[in-house]
Amino acid sequence: MGKKIQYAVVARGAAVLAEHGAGGTTTNAGAVARQILERLHAAGGGAAADCRVSYTQGLYVFHVMRADGLTALCMTDDDATAASGRRIPFAFLEDIHGKFVKTYGRAALTALAYTMNDEFSRVLSKQMDYYSNDPNADCITRMKGEMDQVRSIMIDNIDKVLERGDRLEMLVDKTTTMQGNTMRFKRQARRFRNTVWWRNVKLTAAVILILLAIIYIVLAYMCHGFTLPSCVR
Repeated sequence: MGKKIQYAVVARGAAVLAEHGAGGTTTNAGAVARQILERLHAAGGGAAADCRVSYTQGLYVFHVMRADGLTALCMTDDDATAASGRRIPFAFLEDIHGKFVKTYGRAALTALAYTMNDEFSRVLSKQMDYYSNDPNADCITRMKGEMDQVRSIMIDNIDKVLERGDRLEMLVDKTTTMQGNTMRFKRQARRFRNTVWWRNVKLTAAVILILLAIIYIVLAYMCHGFTLPSCVR
């Protein structure tokens, strides 16, 4: 079985900025790579929409990652891709894309074809060898995936905690509101009781006065006058 990653290229649109092929694969792989780059460029109408995609060509697979206006592409043999999935190829593409952006920055967005080839082809060769032959490459990729998964779970848990905090805050607000309503109800009940008590007092006093008036009128009638002359001697 050949090397896992046999060809790599960094391009802007359809313009190749740097490439490297292992074992004389540059010519054939480069021709297919250019067709893919031109197809992607034409499909996007010249716009550099971010994407990740893989294409099969005979016994080889071409993996493409496009981001930040740049396209990183590599070719692997079909057996290697079946053994490692797409972990290693796309880890390699992320690596060289990051190194390319860090090295050339915004200059890559206006550079002519093959401007960076002499310098960056050596970086491509070194990273192709590392991701093809060093067993740590797949371990690092797997660990990175697990770390991303853990980070995703942590973020999800934090979101749930924050959401639960919002719910607790809402519950506290509702409890405070209920307590305020209870106090207001108690004040209103106390005021109502006082009002009823005074009303009863006034009613009782009025009844007593009316009874006294009736008794006086009866006595005045029986005693032949308001001064009660026949009853008081």
